[in-house]
Amino acid sequence: MTMLSDADRNRAADLLMQAEETRTPVLQLSKTWPDIGFEDAYAIQAEVTARKVAAGARVIGHKVGLTSKAMQRSSQIDEPDYGHLLDDMLVADGATVRHADYCIPRVELELAFVLGTTLEGPGVGLLDVLRATEYVVPSIEIIDARVQNPRKIFDTIADNGAAAGIVLGGHPVGAHDIDLRWVGGAMYRNTDIEETGVAIGVLGHPAMGIAWLANKLGAHGVGLEPGHIVLSGSFVRPVWAEPGDTLRADFGELGVVSIGFE
Repeated sequence: MTMLSDADRNRAADLLMQAEETRTPVLQLSKTWPDIGFEDAYAIQAEVTARKVAAGARVIGHKVGLTSKAMQRSSQIDEPDYGHLLDDMLVADGATVRHADYCIPRVELELAFVLGTTLEGPGVGLLDVLRATEYVVPSIEIIDARVQNPRKIFDTIADNGAAAGIVLGGHPVGAHDIDLRWVGGAMYRNTDIEETGVAIGVLGHPAMGIAWLANKLGAHGVGLEPGHIVLSGSFVRPVWAEPGDTLRADFGELGVVSIGFE
């Protein structure tokens, strides 16, 4: 299996940083480097994250993506992927962000797990995740593509799993207080319901995405830390966000999270 050189990985990281700065998606990395593999993609993601941390950003957690069978089939893979969450991605519930600050923003609706204790694989299961979780809170994830369409899975992973923003809101609940599988959500764009879903669509239980991540990172000696936010994966399809739109995720008893674009 050919792997990209460090020089190529650094060049790819340069391109992604440039795309984010100029708000202009770059040519697919999978076209520039047809030999790119999973290890390369995660190494490029790690390089971009390390550069941002060196510039003053702070890692506050992770996102898990491609947690539904439909999304995995469309990406032709058989496991989820992940990205890093940084403190500058946090957006206040109800805030308005500039559409021009993103390349092509979309939003997803998911449950965020906030950890109370460290979670490190291997061998992490559903109950371990529930035990380590301080609370679960509704969220909207803003996703963005710094790489042109059509993207391969390697492009998305290198591009930090498309992570671009996190909005937390609604009512935090204890992981044992409700059956998290049956949390439902409806995503409104302005007054129209665009998507609806139920959290059981995420690997049968939203905590399973967190378990997968803990085991995946544990293989590299990395643990999920207390206070970290982990987005467990969307249970609806992404909804486009245009200037002037208000996106509102209604989680029923768990409350509402919203964000506006100008």
